[in-house]
Amino acid sequence: MKKRIWVALAAMGAMLGTAAAQEKTVLSAQIYGYRGETVYFDCMQTPLIAQEFYTNPGEEHLYAFECDNLVCMTINGRTTVLLQPGDSLHVDITYEGKNAQVEYSGTERAVANNKLLKSMESLKRSLRYKNQLLGCVALDIKPKTRIDDSRTLLERAAAIVEKSAASTEAKNYVLAMIDYDAYMSFIEYPVMYESVRGLAVTEQEIGDYWNIMDGYTTRTDAQALSCPEYASLLMRYCFYMNEKTARERGETYTMPTVMEDMYTELAAFYEGDQRDYLIYMLLRNFIMNGQEIERADALYKEYIEKYNSNPAYKDILDLLLQ
Repeated sequence: MKKRIWVALAAMGAMLGTAAAQEKTVLSAQIYGYRGETVYFDCMQTPLIAQEFYTNPGEEHLYAFECDNLVCMTINGRTTVLLQPGDSLHVDITYEGKNAQVEYSGTERAVANNKLLKSMESLKRSLRYKNQLLGCVALDIKPKTRIDDSRTLLERAAAIVEKSAASTEAKNYVLAMIDYDAYMSFIEYPVMYESVRGLAVTEQEIGDYWNIMDGYTTRTDAQALSCPEYASLLMRYCFYMNEKTARERGETYTMPTVMEDMYTELAAFYEGDQRDYLIYMLLRNFIMNGQEIERADALYKEYIEKYNSNPAYKDILDLLLQ
């Protein structure tokens, strides 16, 4: 299955190469202290943008590609960078055990964007704000503390973004990522803590759990709707709000756990670009998981007929389903 996917992606890459030339976007990296055999660049927005190199400490690994909008690239699955069309970014990475020292150089916009991205990690370290909720449970971080820390994260991140020289697109993307960190903690952590630690949500001193997302307005900008983390938040927010509505009606609600049920709820709850992106991400992730992909066929056909407006989503799904 994996081989078939990559053959299809390579074919599309060849087709794209025959299109009218666009201004290249360039990512390069020099890496030290890395023990893997392969250095790899991956794009979080599309599997069509990816590259691998044999590891050679100190050698510059350079990848030039075309993109129409801001993309988020990962280097070796650990270091994350932002690139916009026409950007040129060089990254020096030195691995020191589990940590990595990262320095940027390149075009002014690319450096500013990635300094903003890096500042968010520095902010979380200063707050001792862990990325993994299960890790918080293991350390017995109380839900009230996690939620208070999340509110602080939102406030301080917004202040840093406001002063940053980064582009509007990068700011939007970074804020969507911070929304994921904070609001997933609001929605997910109290119930996770109850499940693992046995302390009922009503006894966690967080106020009314079913009002905790009051006042939140979901993002609709193009950058948020290209951010995989934000897609996860929007999906969880849908299920949270549907459960809240069911409780208000005195009904029992079971959060969907299979693709078909998730598709149905997302299609009914969202509309427009949000619905298009979320259903695309649901189908893409299921297909790339490589099991029982025939289950996606019927949903794919309905999605294309009723909800798809971004042709790039259709192109990628078509190739993955070949």
